[in-house]
Amino acid sequence: MHYIETLREGERVNEIYLCKNKQSALTKAGKPYEALILQDKTGTLDAKIWEPGSVGIDDFDRFDYINVVGDITSFQGALQLNVKRVRKAAEGEYEPKEYLPVSEYNVDEMYEQLLGYIKQMKNPYLKKLAGSFFIEDADFAKRFKFHSAAKSVHHGFVGGLLEHTLSVTKLSAYFADNYKILNKDLLVCAAMFHDIGKLEELSTFPENDYTDEGQLLGHIMIGAMEIAERIKTIDGFPVKLAHEMEHCILAHHGELEYGSPKKPALPEAVALSYADNIDAKMETMRELLANVPEGDTQWQGFNRLFESNIRRSSI
Repeated sequence: MHYIETLREGERVNEIYLCKNKQSALTKAGKPYEALILQDKTGTLDAKIWEPGSVGIDDFDRFDYINVVGDITSFQGALQLNVKRVRKAAEGEYEPKEYLPVSEYNVDEMYEQLLGYIKQMKNPYLKKLAGSFFIEDADFAKRFKFHSAAKSVHHGFVGGLLEHTLSVTKLSAYFADNYKILNKDLLVCAAMFHDIGKLEELSTFPENDYTDEGQLLGHIMIGAMEIAERIKTIDGFPVKLAHEMEHCILAHHGELEYGSPKKPALPEAVALSYADNIDAKMETMRELLANVPEGDTQWQGFNRLFESNIRRSSI
């Protein structure tokens, strides 16, 4: 397969890709064309069909797997595919896993590591709460393993939500072992749950876009509501502990301007907000520099998230 990340200007392409997006538009002269975004597991590629009604341009829709023939050109410094022919690919011609970005780690192994933190919990109520989702709910487990953690920015791939959650949980456990003020069970449980609202905020792959519920409520509110509802089903769950758990979810972005309805008011909420921020920032940096060779210390340009020009460190 000719992966997108390997394409170079001047190449002729005859390959199957996932049509991530399709939009009709007009040139400045009023001539219709189709703007596409093609995707495989290595990335995305802008494509244009300049003669939509011509021979060899078959009908297809967004999220179809399509066989495209065309030439790789460069426009404003970015590669683009000038499509000459296109048809909808038939089942059996493609393997879906080749077209979705996936975690570099084994999903089942990561999930087992996450379950290990539940086994270590001493608080019976938090242990029951975590187990009711991650152990007893097979549908939840299946969705959690497959989902992304974001539309873009960080962990926007299959298994991304699990990978991010495991990293935040590991960091939280480390914090709890080093700062005795922290209630380890509360912090670790909150870390495991901090982003479960993303299962409803974002649609599944290949779309991986914001849902109506996600746009209106956001994953923080959705997650806190789900936790509150599940707690009601656990007999004797302490009210104060329930509020502390919900607060950690509501405050895990740390600042009001970052989307948290509440600022952290508990030591565990403070620790969770930093664990979440550290992992998101480090993964973002990894993704930004993924295609920069080790030892290449050229500056990569200003990045809005970090508000800084970034580069790799020297070997």
